[in-house]
Amino acid sequence: MEEQRTGSQTLADPSSIESEERALPIEEEIAELEKLLSEEPDDFQARCRLGELYFNKGRLDEALAEVKKSIEMAEGLRIEMDRSLAMYYSNLGTIYGTKSMTEEATAQFQRALELNRYDVLALFNIGRLHAEKNEYLEAKDFFERLIEITPEDPIAWYNLAGVYEKLDDPKVSDFNTLDMAMQAYMKVLQFDPQHLESSFKLMEIALNLKKPDMAIKVMEDAVENNPDEPLAYYNLINTYEKCKMFEQAEQARQRLKERFSKRSRETGKK
Repeated sequence: MEEQRTGSQTLADPSSIESEERALPIEEEIAELEKLLSEEPDDFQARCRLGELYFNKGRLDEALAEVKKSIEMAEGLRIEMDRSLAMYYSNLGTIYGTKSMTEEATAQFQRALELNRYDVLALFNIGRLHAEKNEYLEAKDFFERLIEITPEDPIAWYNLAGVYEKLDDPKVSDFNTLDMAMQAYMKVLQFDPQHLESSFKLMEIALNLKKPDMAIKVMEDAVENNPDEPLAYYNLINTYEKCKMFEQAEQARQRLKERFSKRSRETGKK
């Protein structure tokens, strides 16, 4: 019986034998990982393991280089993950906003910006929500950040222009931002010449600032860029009349009649 007990103690665990058979010598594993990374340099797990093996073998300079590369890759992955997660928070905020759950929407957009301060959807929507609550200073900050990212977006410029215009009101703030509003509306028209609302806003500001030449030019351009839009003609005629240019107003009125009577005839033929 004693002999049997002694014999039983010498039996090896089959799984440990199999594991030992599968394990590669360190130098061989290093060689395989080096080969793998020469073909697939973005294999994060392989690079981490290679750094560990270099360290175990005392190859410190090589371990240092691999760990630095691993950290760089991990940072890149984290940034990409944060951008993706920010997009989902922005989408969630958009849903809340559509359901008129303003506080919940704002919280989600703020969370998105914590993850990615350049998230365009979050910047636009949180700026819009502040503007809707008459929080124009807060809205200005978000729209200005949006402009930094999308400097050729007419919608971003239009929203910023509207906020500048509101902030110029003495009842709202002591800021003098009307010139900034004008510049922003001009940016809208630079990137979208057919944006009639910006033309109308710019024309009104120009008239209020006693700049009739500018108001007329804006509306003449609006008609040229929107030849089939009656509102453009009506506002041009009104601008001429306010500037006491009655002959030009009558000419614009005739152009309007001729153009739309012609369109009516062409529609009737069809």
